Amino acid sequence: MLKVYSSEDRFMVQQIKDLLESKGIHCFIKNEFAIGGAGDLSPFDCWPEVWVTDNDWKSKAQSLIKDIETQWQQGTEWCCDNCGETNGGGFELCWQCGAQAPVTLPSDK
Repeated sequence: MLKVYSSEDRFMVQQIKDLLESKGIHCFIKNEFAIGGAGDLSPFDCWPEVWVTDNDWKSKAQSLIKDIETQWQQGTEWCCDNCGETNGGGFELCWQCGAQAPVTLPSDK
C-alpha cells in the first residue's frame, strides 16, 4: 500500500478517491475521522490520506492526481451532466440546478 494524496480538505480527498476508483485503481481513505486527534497529534498527521492498495498503480495514480489538480487550478469550464448548463471553472456546483461538477480529466491517459 502507498499514500498518493493528502489534504486538510476532506472534500478534495474524497474527489481524488472517487477519481482513482473511476479509473479502476483500488484505493481507500486513511485518517478519515482522525481530526479529533488534533492537539494530541500534529494537525498534519490528522489529515485524511488516499492510499492505493497496489504499489504497481503508483505512477498511474500520481499522473491522474496531477492532471486533476492542474484542471482545478486552471478553472476549466464544465458542462453539467444534469441540466446541460455551462459553468465556470470556479464552480463546484452547477449554478443552474445545483448538481455537483463531474470529476473529469482533459484527456484519458
